[in-house]
Amino acid sequence: MPADFFDFYKMEWVAEFLASHPQVRIEFVLSDATVDLIDEGIDVAFRGNATRGPNYVVRKIQTRSIGLVASPSYLAARGTPATLQDLTRDDCLFVPQARDYAIWRLQDPDGAEEEVTVTGRVMANTAQAIRKAAIAGLGIALTPILGTADFAAGRLVPVLPQYMRRNLGMSVVYPNRAHLPSAVSAFIDSVVGEIRAELASRQGLQ
Repeated sequence: MPADFFDFYKMEWVAEFLASHPQVRIEFVLSDATVDLIDEGIDVAFRGNATRGPNYVVRKIQTRSIGLVASPSYLAARGTPATLQDLTRDDCLFVPQARDYAIWRLQDPDGAEEEVTVTGRVMANTAQAIRKAAIAGLGIALTPILGTADFAAGRLVPVLPQYMRRNLGMSVVYPNRAHLPSAVSAFIDSVVGEIRAELASRQGLQ
């Protein structure tokens, strides 16, 4: 599961699932890295932007968009970029690459894709670490836009909100085999149901 999985999936739901399935044990492996489920002996994974392959079943749970954010303190000190290419002069926060820069591709309001090469002084390999770095004023981040509480609290503000990467999403992934263990199937159904109900609730409050 992504390192920030329990920011939106509640441990109370785990308790409810275990109460209903007393013979099931769950081990959570939290990482933003992509691992080989078969080699690692993992029954099921929840991933963003999972791609289909001959050895895996991929089932999309939700669709979301990501956009640019920064803290008010960072923008006060460095100024707010007016164009996408202005980001080349900013400190940006991204996952470590084999090189010391990242290429961000975003769509404008007409759906046309533009790209910008960004650099920065802070990199991190989890979305949660990048979020915290952005809140601390360390740079501009490209993160999921979910009506986050960080906006409501004023910890983060949108940057160039006309640019986004749309139609991304989280998927459930599991090895392609003839018989899916009943415990795995039940857990998948539970997670998918809880997440979809939570998203529907959030949309109803907007």
